[in-house]
Amino acid sequence: MKQRERTKREATIGNIRAHLIIEGRVQAVWFRESTREEASRLGLYGWVKNRFDGSVELVAEGPREKVEQLIEWCHHGPPTARVRRVHEIKEDFTGEFDSFRVTF
Repeated sequence: MKQRERTKREATIGNIRAHLIIEGRVQAVWFRESTREEASRLGLYGWVKNRFDGSVELVAEGPREKVEQLIEWCHHGPPTARVRRVHEIKEDFTGEFDSFRVTF
């Protein structure tokens, strides 16, 4: 096994991936940037974006405890947001990200 493959596999132990769709008043309330800041503070990797239907979507990867903290944060978001519902999809950790960013 190549060193790079071994390192990636070892790095996935204890890490998870969450895919979320957040509904409510979550656009035009600084939700994406606040999510990026919170995810970065937690040391997570992935992305967040607005969806055409008015919801926000994100994928986050990292240690289980930190991802769960971000999920909990997403249930309320920044002060001006009004989160109505959070759809959570657990996915397999991939290790594909090198930062957490806002995408379009």
